[in-house]
Amino acid sequence: MADLEKLKNAMADLEENLVNEILAEVMKAGGAQANDSLNALQKGMEIVGQRFEKGDYFIGDLIFSGDVMAKAVKIISPSLSKEKGKSAGKLVLCTVQGDVHDIGKNIVKIIMEASGFEVLDLGIDVPAETIAKTVKDNGVGIVAMSGVLTIAVESMKKTVDALTAAGIRGKVKVLIGGAPVDERSCKYVGADAWSLNPQVGAQTCLKWLSA
Repeated sequence: MADLEKLKNAMADLEENLVNEILAEVMKAGGAQANDSLNALQKGMEIVGQRFEKGDYFIGDLIFSGDVMAKAVKIISPSLSKEKGKSAGKLVLCTVQGDVHDIGKNIVKIIMEASGFEVLDLGIDVPAETIAKTVKDNGVGIVAMSGVLTIAVESMKKTVDALTAAGIRGKVKVLIGGAPVDERSCKYVGADAWSLNPQVGAQTCLKWLSA
């Protein structure tokens, strides 16, 4: 059995080689610890965030941690639990206009797909009108938007306004996430929920579908 506490600390300390070694052990053993490993990685990322807030880590460290996390999730993604052969439904995912960061979005995509969603990934720097049109044309019930820059919040609000203008806001649930997102910005944007944790975000989307 892999040492998940060691994995958490390795992620927090940005020890990429050690993270990869531990995850290689997990996969070699059959991947039964994949979901628990993901939880450990996310706890490590929380510590990274705390260290950044304290001034112990800098922007470069945050970017590197995101890269380490993305590669780590890719290693264990084949063993992340999901109900084989059954789709939870369609979901539009993107990084909003004005923002070109995709590490967080890509991690969310992996988790959403592992949760059974058919993800329509529109990529980065996506205009509000494009998102609304994709939702309408494909009959999508959930939109998940990501952003790292502060200006992303305004783009998220424009997207919700575009959904309203298209006459489909009442049929669509909106989830937002990323560095500038919190409860206050969620209300400002007009989103239904916000999350900084991909797994929590996936759970929220699954609850919407089962409601």
